[in-house]
Amino acid sequence: MGILRYAIYRFGTMLLTLWVVSILIFAIINLPPGDFLSNQIAELQATGQSAGVAKAEFLRTEYALDKPLWQQYMIWMGFMPGPHGFSGMIQGNFGWSFEFDAPVSEIVGDSLWMTVLVNLAAVAFVYMVALPLGVLAAARSRTWVDYTSAFVGYLGLATPNFLLALILFYYGHRYFNLPIGGLMDPIYENAPMSWDKVKSILLHLIVPTFVIGTSGASAMMQRLRANMLDELGKPYVETAVAKGLAPRKMLTKYPLRVAFNPFVADIGNLLPSMVSGSVLVSVVLGLQTIGPDLLQALKSQDMFLSGFVLMFVALLTLIGTMVSDVLLVLLDPRIRYEGRK
Repeated sequence: MGILRYAIYRFGTMLLTLWVVSILIFAIINLPPGDFLSNQIAELQATGQSAGVAKAEFLRTEYALDKPLWQQYMIWMGFMPGPHGFSGMIQGNFGWSFEFDAPVSEIVGDSLWMTVLVNLAAVAFVYMVALPLGVLAAARSRTWVDYTSAFVGYLGLATPNFLLALILFYYGHRYFNLPIGGLMDPIYENAPMSWDKVKSILLHLIVPTFVIGTSGASAMMQRLRANMLDELGKPYVETAVAKGLAPRKMLTKYPLRVAFNPFVADIGNLLPSMVSGSVLVSVVLGLQTIGPDLLQALKSQDMFLSGFVLMFVALLTLIGTMVSDVLLVLLDPRIRYEGRK
C-alpha cells in the first residue's frame, strides 16, 4: 500500500511538473520576435498578394493568435474557450501546422509511433549491451577484458551519431545488404500489419538502433563499471568471499543490486536524450520520426507543431523519471526506509 501511495503521489507531481513545463515551452517558443503567420503576412504584403494576406489574417483569428499571450496559452492548453470552445491540448486538439498546412495530429500521427518504436529499441539495446559489459569489466578489472571494453566505450562516446550513421549507411548496405532509409520497405507503408511487414521493420531497425544507442550504452557501461568497482572494495564483499560464497552468486546478490540503482535511475534521462539525439540521425537515415518535423518546425517558427513535439519529449522525460523512482523504491529497501523517515 505504501508503494501504491507513493506511485499516486509521483503521478500527481508529474502532472504538476508537466503543467509548469508547458508554460516554459510556450514562453520559449514565443521568445523570438514574430511567428510563422506574421512573417508570412510581411512577405505577402511586400509582394502585394492581398488574397494570401487575408487568409493569413483569418488563420490568426481562427487560432487565437491575435489575443494576448496568456490567453493564447490558456486556449492552446484547453483551459479556457477559444474560437471553437474548449479545444486544446488536454482535449486532444494539438493545433494546426502552418508550415505543412495540416492538423498537427495528422503530421505526427505516423511518425509518433515510429519515434517510440525506434527509441524503445535503442533503450533495449543500451541495457542489453551496458549491463553485461559493465559487470564483466568490473569483475575482470585491470585485465584485457576491462581495457578492451573501456576502449570500445570511449570510442562509442567519441564518435558522433551522425558520423556513425553515415559510415553504416555506406558499409552496412555495401557489405551486409542492410536496408538504409525509412523504417520499412515502401511496399509495406500503407499495407496492413503482417509478418513480412514486421520482418521488414525489424531489419530496418538494426542500423538506427545501433547508431542511436551506442553513446548511451558506452556511458552507462562506464558508470556501472565504476559503481561495481566501488562496491567490490567494501568490507561486506570480503566477508562474503571469506564465507565461501561463490563469486558469481556474490556478484549478483550483493554488489550488483546496489550498483544497479543508477542504472535504473537513468531511465528518466535515457528516453528524452534518445529522442533529441536521434534528430540528426533521422535526417541522415531518412527515418519517419518526429525529429525532422521538430527541426523544420523550429526553423519556421511553427508554434503548434514545435510545441506539441516539445511537450511529447517532456512527457517522456517525466514518465521515465516516475517509472525509475517507483522501481528504485521497489528495488532498494533503504530508499523505502528513508522515505518513511
